[in-house]
Amino acid sequence: MNPKMEAQINNAVKVLKNGGIIIYPTDTIWGIGCDATNPDAVSKVFGIKQRQESKSLVTLVANLDMLARYVKEIPQTALDLIEVNDAPMTIIYPEAIYLAANVISEDGSAAIRIPMSNFCQQLCFHFRKPIVSTSANISGENPPKSFKDIPQQIKDAADYIVHPSMEEKTATHKASQIIKLSANGHIEIIRK
Repeated sequence: MNPKMEAQINNAVKVLKNGGIIIYPTDTIWGIGCDATNPDAVSKVFGIKQRQESKSLVTLVANLDMLARYVKEIPQTALDLIEVNDAPMTIIYPEAIYLAANVISEDGSAAIRIPMSNFCQQLCFHFRKPIVSTSANISGENPPKSFKDIPQQIKDAADYIVHPSMEEKTATHKASQIIKLSANGHIEIIRK
């Protein structure tokens, strides 16, 4: 890891560990993030976005090992999808565990993605926990395609903003596909 990325990750991890809010580039769009296991931090994110807490949030994990710690079971279908996937894909898993209650949907499911971005994978890996990833905009407004599109009030509400140079050329600049899996392996496409 280059020294610049390492410094950005170390700064972001310190803020996350203290229950703070970060703005960071993902494999899709710029996101607002926090410790996905800290309900108070998650509530702050809902407040910043002016979003109802009844709507769930996407969470990022570093890899399959981390994913396995936060869902009761990874369906084989999910493993197959992850293996062949070539674009950012968020999977809604049926039985989430150890995440903040306000990240988990009423039905017990949670939307989790292994990002296709080295920066995000390293951030999750060094934080050692899942990180909330929701678009850096007010709920209902267009998500920011680049750093300059993030509203100033969102930037002002963050405790740390990752340097724009950490955005990877492979970022899609659009929200990820979302697929919901049931316990019996049924697939439902929520967002293409």
